[in-house]
Amino acid sequence: MKATYRAMQATRPGILELVERETPTPGNGEVLIKVEACGVCGADAADIEKAPPPAQSPRVPGHEVIGRIVALGASTPSIWKLGQRVGVGRLGGHCNACVQCRQGRFQLCLNQPVVGSTCDGGYAEMMLARSTGLVAIPDELSSEEAAPILCAGVATFNALKKCGAQAGDLVAILGIGGLGHMALQYARHMGFEVVAIGRGRDIAADALALGAHVYIDNRGEDAAARLKAVGGAQAIVTMIDHADTVSALLGGLAPEGRLVVLNPSKSPLQVSAGLLVGGQRGILGSITGTPYDNEKALNFSVLVNVRPRIEVMPLEQADEAYRKLKTGNVKFRMVLIVDNASNAH
Repeated sequence: MKATYRAMQATRPGILELVERETPTPGNGEVLIKVEACGVCGADAADIEKAPPPAQSPRVPGHEVIGRIVALGASTPSIWKLGQRVGVGRLGGHCNACVQCRQGRFQLCLNQPVVGSTCDGGYAEMMLARSTGLVAIPDELSSEEAAPILCAGVATFNALKKCGAQAGDLVAILGIGGLGHMALQYARHMGFEVVAIGRGRDIAADALALGAHVYIDNRGEDAAARLKAVGGAQAIVTMIDHADTVSALLGGLAPEGRLVVLNPSKSPLQVSAGLLVGGQRGILGSITGTPYDNEKALNFSVLVNVRPRIEVMPLEQADEAYRKLKTGNVKFRMVLIVDNASNAH
C-alpha cells in the first residue's frame, strides 16, 4: 500500500485543492477504503463552502462513496472482508450505544459522523469509515451507477415507502433534478400514478421518459389546482428548498394525504391548520437511511432496472464538477471516478 494518497480538500470556503495525505491506519471498528467512485451531491456544496473551525484540518467532501476494503481495524465484524466492494453514504455509522441506537433507529443516532462534513469523505483515493456505516454493493451495479443511490437513491426510495400511498394512488414528485429523477423511476416501479412537477417545459420529455404519467409545468400552471381537479395527490414528495412553492402545493393533497419533505429549506413552510385538520392531512420529514435501507434501495434498483443518469469526471476535476453542480446544468447526477478506471461488474 502506498504511504500517501491524493485527496481534493476544501482548503478555504468554496475552494477545492488537490493534496497528498499520509495513508491512515484504521482504528477500532474502522476500515480503510480504496475509493473507486464518489457522487457529487448538492449537500457537498454546503460542505465545500463552509469554513472549517480554526482547530480543524481542511475537510475532504463527498458522501456517495464506493470502493474496496484494503485494511481492517480491530473488532471489525467478520461480514466485512478485504477486497470487498462497499459503500458509505451521508450517515457515517451509528454508535450502537445512544438511546436512538438502543431503540433500533440507527439513522437517528446521536453520535454519528456526517460524511464529508464532520469527517472526511470520498473525494479522495482513500477513506476511513466506521464499519457500522458500510453498505454492501451488488455486483450488477458499476461503482459509478451505485454511488448516487447511496444518497439520492435511498433518500427518495425511503420517502416513497413512508408516504402512505398504495399501488394505484396518485403521487406527485416536486422537483425533477438529482433526487427527483430517481424518485420518478422508483415511484413508477412501486405502482403509483406518477405526476412530475417541475419548472419549465424543457424538462417535460425527460420526466415522462423517467416514469411520470403526467408532467405539470409549475411556472405556467396552478399545480395544486391540477391535482385537486383529479381528487388530489395521496402523497407529494418534495425535493426543493423553495418553501413558498412547497406551501402553495399543499392544497393539492387529497384527504389523509401526506407531504414528505426531503430538503431542509432555510425558510419555514406556511401551513394552514384548517387544511391539516379538515382533511387529516400530514407533513412528514424524511432522512436518507441506514446502511440496511441503502442495501434495500440498491437491490430494488437492480430488481427493477432503476439507474441514475450520470455525468462522469475524474477526481482531479472535482472543483470543476462542484462548480458545474452550482449552475444547475447537470442531468442528473455527477460522479467522480478515481484513475479513470471502469469499475463495472
